[in-house]
Amino acid sequence: MAVETIKWINNAARIIDQTKLPNKFEYIYCRDVKTMWHAIKRLSVRGAPAIGVAAAFGVLLGIQSFKGKNKAAFLKFFQKTCDYLASSRPTAVNLFNALHVMRLVIADNPDEDVDTLKKLLLKRAMELFHEDKKTCRKMGEHGAGLIKNGMQCLTVCNAGALATVDFGTALGVFYSAKKMGKKFKVYSCETRPLLQGSRLTCWELLRQKIDTTLICDNMAASLMSRAKVDIVFAGADRIASNGDTANKIGTYMLAVLAKHHGIPFYIVAPRSTFDFNIKTGKQIPIEERDSDEVKCFAGISTAPKGIKVYNPAFDVTPASLITGIVTECGIIRPPYVKSISALKLYA
Repeated sequence: MAVETIKWINNAARIIDQTKLPNKFEYIYCRDVKTMWHAIKRLSVRGAPAIGVAAAFGVLLGIQSFKGKNKAAFLKFFQKTCDYLASSRPTAVNLFNALHVMRLVIADNPDEDVDTLKKLLLKRAMELFHEDKKTCRKMGEHGAGLIKNGMQCLTVCNAGALATVDFGTALGVFYSAKKMGKKFKVYSCETRPLLQGSRLTCWELLRQKIDTTLICDNMAASLMSRAKVDIVFAGADRIASNGDTANKIGTYMLAVLAKHHGIPFYIVAPRSTFDFNIKTGKQIPIEERDSDEVKCFAGISTAPKGIKVYNPAFDVTPASLITGIVTECGIIRPPYVKSISALKLYA
């Protein structure tokens, strides 16, 4: 993929402003941690893997503003920076996992001075960046084997290059399949209320000349009933130890429909999206966002003033509805408690 969602350039994090796509392609240059926090919060950068890298880069932005050699003061400042970034969004576990990795740099180097710790943190953040590239390509290769010539695939939200460093999770499967010369079609759910499927997924897939058709979210059942869908691929923001998966709101609905119509339903996500510390999806915090995302479109009100709104950003798909989970380690299948436990030990 030629799309570089996030990149570290000249002591700043350059990100594509995804709120402007598909009409405008613009970069935001985050030169301080506050700018990065707001970029994550308002979805200028989004997608669990990309948010993880953004968090690591956010740490770098925070600590580079620290002046002086006082280590105790630096450690306090570092922890405050991590806590601040952790408050940006609650569901995508990659954010918290990346911050944990950055904290381990400090914990594993107790005798180093401030300047050395800054260099080590930069090195680890860049490792996370490059690891994401490799991870996504491995997932794409594993998942591409599930696609046969002539298949009609369905996806929701955006789990592509824009959701990672540069390749994608669920859409990475399509990119790898295309590289293998396979012929297939993709249906993209628009993904209300912020239209990540319409604005972002369709933009990506068309750039790669993949046969893509946009549908409204409520058309999926009709499409499946007419045998127009052979397989479903979705990304993930957090996966519990039993396989329950949080992803963009509407994913659970597709999984139920797929089960009813006998259609395989796959999640595509790296190990960094698994939360090995929680047992089921009931423990996953679900972010609720501003009501204006539902009540307004392009700044124009589409609902009566004073109407109450329920706007969860994610839902949880039970493991029983998931055919398999494509990871960089391969495709894991039920029983998920056993296969995910084995994945935890993978190195």
